[in-house]
Amino acid sequence: MKINENSNLNKSVEKNGELKRLLVDYTGNKLNPKDENVTIDMLIEVVSKDFPELILVLAEENYIRGYQQALDDVSKILPEQKRKREKEFLTE
Repeated sequence: MKINENSNLNKSVEKNGELKRLLVDYTGNKLNPKDENVTIDMLIEVVSKDFPELILVLAEENYIRGYQQALDDVSKILPEQKRKREKEFLTE
């Protein structure tokens, strides 16, 4: 797998559930794949064209959560690094 490549995008989606069945059928009818398999990548393609507001909200939420997680991680790491430097300074 290459960097920035998600192997899950190429997996076929099973129709186990009413919403999945609806999305897979809708996507299959729109794109008419030769092998009749609908992948996650295809679903994202169709939903992003037909319902871009949904994809935008999901992307924004993912970005905000990722950014918040990074800030939380930094706030935990910085005090630990400060204590470590102080300890090293005192032992020199």
